[in-house]
Amino acid sequence: MAVQMQLARIIISEISDNQVIYLREVDGERQFPILIGIFEATNIDRRVKEGYEPPRPLTHDLIVQVAEELGADFESVVISDLQEHTFFAQLRLRKDGNLIEIDARPSDAIAVAVTFDPPLPIFVDEHVLEQAISEA
Repeated sequence: MAVQMQLARIIISEISDNQVIYLREVDGERQFPILIGIFEATNIDRRVKEGYEPPRPLTHDLIVQVAEELGADFESVVISDLQEHTFFAQLRLRKDGNLIEIDARPSDAIAVAVTFDPPLPIFVDEHVLEQAISEA
């Protein structure tokens, strides 16, 4: 079973290569961190601030535009696995009634999610949430 989460915090540090985003349960108290790169953290941070429009499309904008031009609709992001401190995610799209799951890094998937207004729903499989909390 998947649990709906929301982006709770973004921590950007200029002295570290790893940045941190926190996902928090929508109808609960559970939360956990994911380490991400500076590019993704900066892009996510800019997107969640109102009124930011990049002067040119970023990689995540390109992904959305290509999928939409090919007739697919984005549905959600799912963080589906955690192996050796590495999270795995999928972008879920629908085209002609068929569900398409695209493998993605969670940071890229969340960056795509926040390009939408409102953002795409973010889900985390229950076993991943339990494991992430126990390792945090």
